[in-house]
Amino acid sequence: MRTRRIHHALRCCALLLPLSMTQAEAATRTYDLAQDDLGQVLTRFAAEAGVVLSFDPALTQGQRSEGLHGQYGVEEGLRALLASKGLAVIKEADGRYSLVREVSEAGAINLSATEVTSNQLGTITEESHSYTPGTIATATRLVLTPRETPQSITVVTRQHMDDFGLNNIDDVMRHTPGITVSAYDTERNSYYARGFAINNFQYDGIPSTSRNVGYSAGNSLSDMAIYDRVEVLKGATGLLTGAGSLGATINLVRKKPTAEFKGHFTLGAGSWDNYRSELDVSGPLTDSANVRGRAVAAYQDKHSFLDHYQRKTSVYYGILEFDLDPDTLLTVGADYQDNNPKGSSWSGTVPLFDGNGDTNNVSHHFNNAAKWSSWEQYTRTVFASLEHHLDSGWVAKAQLDHKINGYHAPLGSIQGYQPRKDGTAGIYAQKYTGETVSNSLDLYLSGPFQLFGREHELVIGNSFTASRWKGNDYRNVTHANNNIADFPNWDGDIAEPDWGPVAARTDDKVRQNGTYLTARLHPTDDLTLLLGGRLVNYSYDGIEDNNKENDRLVPYLGAVYDLNDTYSLYASYTDIFMPQDAWFRDRTNRLLDPDEGQNYELGLKGEFLDGRVNASLAYFEIHESNRTVEDNPYNGSPTNPDVAFAWMGVKAKTKGFEAEVSGELAPGWQLQAGYTHKVIRDDDGQKVSTWEPQDQVSFYTSYKLKGALERLTVGGGARWQGKGWQVLHNQPKDIDQEFAQDPFWLVDLMARYQITDSLSATVNANNLFDKRYYTNIGFYNSMSYGDPRNLMLTTRWDF
Repeated sequence: MRTRRIHHALRCCALLLPLSMTQAEAATRTYDLAQDDLGQVLTRFAAEAGVVLSFDPALTQGQRSEGLHGQYGVEEGLRALLASKGLAVIKEADGRYSLVREVSEAGAINLSATEVTSNQLGTITEESHSYTPGTIATATRLVLTPRETPQSITVVTRQHMDDFGLNNIDDVMRHTPGITVSAYDTERNSYYARGFAINNFQYDGIPSTSRNVGYSAGNSLSDMAIYDRVEVLKGATGLLTGAGSLGATINLVRKKPTAEFKGHFTLGAGSWDNYRSELDVSGPLTDSANVRGRAVAAYQDKHSFLDHYQRKTSVYYGILEFDLDPDTLLTVGADYQDNNPKGSSWSGTVPLFDGNGDTNNVSHHFNNAAKWSSWEQYTRTVFASLEHHLDSGWVAKAQLDHKINGYHAPLGSIQGYQPRKDGTAGIYAQKYTGETVSNSLDLYLSGPFQLFGREHELVIGNSFTASRWKGNDYRNVTHANNNIADFPNWDGDIAEPDWGPVAARTDDKVRQNGTYLTARLHPTDDLTLLLGGRLVNYSYDGIEDNNKENDRLVPYLGAVYDLNDTYSLYASYTDIFMPQDAWFRDRTNRLLDPDEGQNYELGLKGEFLDGRVNASLAYFEIHESNRTVEDNPYNGSPTNPDVAFAWMGVKAKTKGFEAEVSGELAPGWQLQAGYTHKVIRDDDGQKVSTWEPQDQVSFYTSYKLKGALERLTVGGGARWQGKGWQVLHNQPKDIDQEFAQDPFWLVDLMARYQITDSLSATVNANNLFDKRYYTNIGFYNSMSYGDPRNLMLTTRWDF
């Protein structure tokens, strides 16, 4: 490895010459970059110039930049920014730029490992060792810092995920301030933000149309082995998604290949026979590194505190990058995930009421599922992008995503009013099979333009998505042995029924096409305006229902005013609509009208410690015209003749505020924390969505010790939520009852020891004080418990 680094250094020395005039140098543009931390200014310069710039953050740490004002070519601008900084820029053979320390008098050069810090998706967080992002592009397609984005956004970085062992999207959402995770059963979770279910998922900024949460599309089981970070943009995001949720959008950004060979291998073991392994290898595939690749494989065999439950997860990922020329980058890749559970619970894990209408009192290990019950899910994706840098800082990009989400679910569980009055119980069983095939294409141009003597930015694009969900439901089942189980001694051991013929079919087709435009205007040095909109055409065609939304305009308005070098005021407005999914039907089996709403937000953002810390405070209001709420009187029994689960549409208004801070408070000390308060009321002033807590607190931190203990990193965190409750109808007693989750804290700890330069061991302790709490109350009159105290030991070998 040392010989290889010396060879790389010598190769770079040959390039450490006054940079010659190139085509990129000749293409000058006007820059107006304010003074700031040198690393931040360089990142913004690269984003505006449309080039890829790589450097180790340690090279710029503690250095300030006076900014850059005037007309410059790429290399001329880089030289001006690096004057008297002890740093030099080199242009690699693949057209990328890198920073190195200047050659010393002895002729030596000190090269550090590099990382890509700027691309069209924002800043790569891997190896940044930070809990805060550099730049993001989720809100508008423009590559902006969090302070420049006029909406609340949370980013869970690779470092945060590695420190706390966040191996799946559920774990990440539990660490995201302001997000509530609610479990339907062992394989289906729903996430809520600002009082709304999140049904918008993006992958590398491309919206996914696989939203059939009722049958599960696999989104809530995504493994984190293949992702660099998870971005959660709060509020409506109709500019880039078109139809969607009012609460938030989750964008999962995949890992990228590296220009140097590197990788890691991990092995982990934890409570309840939880075993995990992961292999990640990345590097150049040619001598010039103009072709780079990365491969990731992960496998997890995880049992549970629940009786007779287990899930096996397999993940594979491959990506290739080709520098077709210095200005053109082609990316192709694929990912694959299988989730194979046994003993899958269905409709919670415990039925709330027995046949007398009394509350069931069972162990929190109780699992209502039969041993053969299984909600298998799989995801297959192939994707590609082509990015070309034009003259004058303009970028053209095309992205394509082809995804298959499938499920095979023979399900059986004790639910409804069980046990019967004689103490026996029966399982409710059905089988579901199906697959959603979706295709997404996004094309856009982005770059600067001059107007009234000032420079501004523009994005114009078009996206197209189409998906088809085909499924079969088996409901006319035949049970053996009269379907009788002993409830007090239930162990899941009951015969699988004969499923019979297909009883119902699903064939839903969704198509959406939209043209979007965003202009980022700079009328003064301190004021930035973002004006944009999306013109949407949406259609849904099912076996029984269809609806269309043609030429629907979704506006986006934002403003950011810099009070000084640290603080900015911002405001934004957008609206959004979402045609209801096929199962959102009233008790007459009629599909509900589309959900619609307006999102208003006003806030203050700040950058501290030379941009290493980001903070925000936001007030928000959301006005909704057709919110879905459960029709509880009708849903007292899970077997209704017309519709399995009925909903009603109501008007509602959400008001709340959020505060968040993330980043490096001091060398080696990382923090991500937030507080959220919200209240949702209908037109009658009654609170709705009461299961979601009004107040939430979340904070997670880690600290790398100094001196003799420098190999040790310690950390911990906690999340608290206020009271949540549901009012449910007890059919045997014909009364309404309130069930509540009292306020509670969950505390986690972590410690990592760097045994050698390449080998480390991490211990994570979750729910340290073994708090018993619910992750759901009320779904089909059931409840689900959260995980008790558990431990995980993970060893990692870097190479």
